[in-house]
Amino acid sequence: MHTYQQIYEFAASAGAFEGYVYRRSKAEIDTKTLKNWVDNLIDAYHHLPADVIGECQSACNQTLGRAIKSLMAEFGEGHPAVGKLQIIVTGQLPEDPDDFQKEKWFMGHR
Repeated sequence: MHTYQQIYEFAASAGAFEGYVYRRSKAEIDTKTLKNWVDNLIDAYHHLPADVIGECQSACNQTLGRAIKSLMAEFGEGHPAVGKLQIIVTGQLPEDPDDFQKEKWFMGHR
């Protein structure tokens, strides 16, 4: 599989995951789906080339960091999904699930 396709598929899954857990209650989140999704994200991340991770890590930190914050709000910091995701998120987590401070690269090209 071409590297660009790997990047796209990982990023699409990470973004969809963030949307799935965003401000949802425990009752709305299927725990089996949650575990599978997190495991798949971790696996995909570890299959990305090191140079790709280096270039994309800050965006990954923001997207998955906001997802972690949503999960922490419902399940607590000790939940296994939170711990697994924190392995691939480096640095400080966003303040909360609504922390969308980063301007997108394409916004300056309008």
